[in-house]
Amino acid sequence: MRALAVAAACSALLATAHASDPKPDAVIKNKSIEARVFLDDKIKADAALAADCLTEGKKWLDKNAAEAAASRKEDPQFFRDGGWDFERKYGIRSVAADRYVSVLRNDYMDTHGAHPNSDVNTVLWDKAEGKRISIRPFFTETADNGPAMKAMVKAVIASLKIEKKKRGASETATDEWFRELAPSLLKIGAVTLAPSTDAGKSSGLTFHYPPYAVGPYAEGEYVAFVPWETLKPYLTAEGTRIFGGSRPKGDEDAPR
Repeated sequence: MRALAVAAACSALLATAHASDPKPDAVIKNKSIEARVFLDDKIKADAALAADCLTEGKKWLDKNAAEAAASRKEDPQFFRDGGWDFERKYGIRSVAADRYVSVLRNDYMDTHGAHPNSDVNTVLWDKAEGKRISIRPFFTETADNGPAMKAMVKAVIASLKIEKKKRGASETATDEWFRELAPSLLKIGAVTLAPSTDAGKSSGLTFHYPPYAVGPYAEGEYVAFVPWETLKPYLTAEGTRIFGGSRPKGDEDAPR
């Protein structure tokens, strides 16, 4: 009887846990794929931002569902253990000046390869304009190979070398792993405004790299931090207005 009671209690706890799991904001589920998109609650509170992310997320679902269906048609045996498993999560990382919202977009992809893969990208949302923007408005110039971008990429590599040393991975802190990083907004990495100890400010820029981007798969993701003081010579009036303070210790210990 006691064993039955324990089993019943465990089942109840499991059911409660599943009931509390967040429901996807968009989903495709068939024999070829199960793919989901999640928006965090802070994104859902901003109707325009939520609609923008969900539109992009649904396109991602449709694209991968079509690829999964084509792959299954070509080689059904590859799907004998089930379909592909994909997931995308959008989450707010920081808000600067009650206007500029940094969003992290994390992807998980399992296509029955040697191991699942993941990716990370970012969105910078201007609440006042109701649209996505780049970091260009914060800098006097962001030309490829210009002084601002050269300063950024130099600081990014220096930060990555520090992170690799912390992980005991100094042997991969080499030019070979950093060769894809270039002084260009399109080639330096996915960027967010880092949170700050000063309310409403950003302490600098954080650049986010998925596995394989700047190190072997086993090293996982990396986040490089560039403090705003490094960027100060290149800031516009708006950049000067939104940057300040220091990076919170919690963000440094467990960067998002």
